[in-house]
Amino acid sequence: MNLQQHENRDDMKVWLSQNEVEQLLDAADGTQQRIAFALGARCGLRSHEILNVAPEDIVNTDAGTILRVWHGKGDKFRETPVPRDLATTIRTVDDVRDASSSMSLVEIASTRSLRRWVRSTADELHKETKDAGWSHLGFHDLRRTWATALASADVDPLLVCDWGGWNDLETFLEHYRGSYSPEAQRREREKVEWL
Repeated sequence: MNLQQHENRDDMKVWLSQNEVEQLLDAADGTQQRIAFALGARCGLRSHEILNVAPEDIVNTDAGTILRVWHGKGDKFRETPVPRDLATTIRTVDDVRDASSSMSLVEIASTRSLRRWVRSTADELHKETKDAGWSHLGFHDLRRTWATALASADVDPLLVCDWGGWNDLETFLEHYRGSYSPEAQRREREKVEWL
């Protein structure tokens, strides 16, 4: 986990490692929380976008399985990749629930509830792991983690901007790629024998 002080606030920005993302997903209280957390950490969705995701938004294209975000920031449409396991989970939930495929997956009405879910789960992980970094985790950090993981995997930054709905590369670089992922740091440390 990487932490960095916000410039104009007292709290911290957090970047989770992929192992920590898995810890968060495993600690989620039920399928809806797990899906919501995965949509943030694996698809880069903003909290308000998660509230609108419906199973019919997951589609197979020539580019692979994608999630269509119909009303992103500024009410802009975009498409972002969705991992196979998450797409399967969403389709399975759709198969067993009574609601229409056009109805939201997450049955809460406010982003405040999403923030409470992350806070509660992160507090549990803090107690379990004794890592105080969990006490700083906010929902938006899942999006930050996603973007940085893609950048660390050498995904073209302009494509990351497109998938994440950023208008320009400068905003992305300034706010989301402010730290190297824990995996990238470990990879680079292994190049130095005495580290």
